[in-house]
Amino acid sequence: MAGIWIFAENRGQALELLSIARSLADGLDTKVSALVFKGGQDEQELLDCGADEIMYMPALAADQALDSYVPVISEAAGKNDPDIFLLPAISACKDFAARIANRLEAGLCSNCIGLKLEVKDVVMERLAYGGAAVQKVVCECRPVMATIMPGAFNAAVPAPGRKGSVSELPGPPASPVKILEKKAKEKAARNITESRVIVSVGRGFEKQEDLAMAKELANLLGGEIACTRPISEEMKWLPEELCIGLSGVQVKPELYIGVGVSGQVQHVTGIRNARVIAAINKDENAPIFGVADMGIIGDLYDALPKIIKELKG
Repeated sequence: MAGIWIFAENRGQALELLSIARSLADGLDTKVSALVFKGGQDEQELLDCGADEIMYMPALAADQALDSYVPVISEAAGKNDPDIFLLPAISACKDFAARIANRLEAGLCSNCIGLKLEVKDVVMERLAYGGAAVQKVVCECRPVMATIMPGAFNAAVPAPGRKGSVSELPGPPASPVKILEKKAKEKAARNITESRVIVSVGRGFEKQEDLAMAKELANLLGGEIACTRPISEEMKWLPEELCIGLSGVQVKPELYIGVGVSGQVQHVTGIRNARVIAAINKDENAPIFGVADMGIIGDLYDALPKIIKELKG
C-alpha cells in the first residue's frame, strides 16, 4: 500500500483528518502523510496525532489562491501514488479537490460523513435526499479521494513521542488568477460545533424577544443557543453561524434541546451525532419526537419558565 494522504489548511482540519486517516492506515497496514503549509502547524503534534510523514508546502504569496497548488500536489500524487487522499469539505477545498481528482483521473466522493473498511474496500458515506438517507460509495479507481465534512470525526488523540519524516514540496508556479483583496467575514456568534450543550430554537417562538428564555436556559446549562434555518434566514433573529442542519453546521453535543423545533429532516441531519436529544413541542406529532431520547409535549411558554426555575433552585 502506498499510503494515505491528508490535506489541511489549519490545525483543526489536520487533527480531524489525521484521526480517520490513522484508523484507516492501521487497518491497511500503511502510513499517513500530512500535506500542510509550512510554519502554520506544530510539527511534533502532527506526528504525535498519527502522521508518519509531513509534506510541507511553502506559504502562498498574498495574491495567489489555493488552486495554485493544484499542479504541484497533482504531480506529487502522481509520483507517490497514494491509495487514499482526504481533504476537508469546506468551500475553499471543494473546487480544489475536484481539480486534483480531474488531473489524477480519480473519483471524488464529496461531503463524506463516514469512512470505514470492508475487507480492503474503503466505504464512504454521505447524506442523500436532503439528509433523509445515507448513500454508501465505493470507488474502484486510485487514489480514493474524499472531502470530509467538518465535525464528522473527533480530533486525533496524541501519542507523544512518535517519529516521522519531513519533506517539502516545491512552490507553485505563478497563477494568472490574482487575488486583489481579501475581506474577513465578521462572525456574530461563537462556534457552536464545540459546545457540549446546545439549546436550539425554532418556529415555535412567537417573538424575537422570547428567545431570551432559550438563552437563559443555555447559560444555566453551560451551553450555547442555536437555531433552525427559518430563524436565521427568514426571520433574521439569529446569525447564520448558529443555524444547524444540512445547509448549516453539523454538531455533536452531549445534550441537544430543541425548543419549538418541528424536527424537519434538514435540521435533524445536523444533530444526528448528538449523544442525547431532548425536545419541547406542543405538537405531539412533531417529527422531532421521532429522534428524541426524551421530550415534553407542551407549550414552550409554559415549560421553559418552569425548567429555568427548577435549574435556579
